[in-house]
Amino acid sequence: MNFVSIRIITSDVARLVAFYERVTGVAADWATEDFAELRTPGATLAIAGTRTVPLFAPGSARPADNHSVITEFLVDDVDRVHQELDGFVTDLVAGPTTMPWGNRSLLFRDPDGNLVNLFTPVTPAAVAKFGR
Repeated sequence: MNFVSIRIITSDVARLVAFYERVTGVAADWATEDFAELRTPGATLAIAGTRTVPLFAPGSARPADNHSVITEFLVDDVDRVHQELDGFVTDLVAGPTTMPWGNRSLLFRDPDGNLVNLFTPVTPAAVAKFGR
């Protein structure tokens, strides 16, 4: 098995795609007006509109209703990225903080309220884990 992507369902695909393009620096590949993907070397972030939900199962997903998943992106320098996103990210949950497991993390919410963590490994063990 290979983990390929995570999909966020939203009522405003263009808004959420623009947000993630700015945060990640990755241009989205649009399949339709209801579906776009931001592909990174590790995985893909898919963003889909509510009109796609019935294709799987009606009512199976609701936009802006996530209370348990954090989407994480590995970045070269979380403190620099924090400065670059200052003023753009409006829902900051926690500024850069070094976690007990060795990553320096920046936690915020996207426009739909989904949690996003940008992190940089800073301890020798964390750096080794991510091959940096």
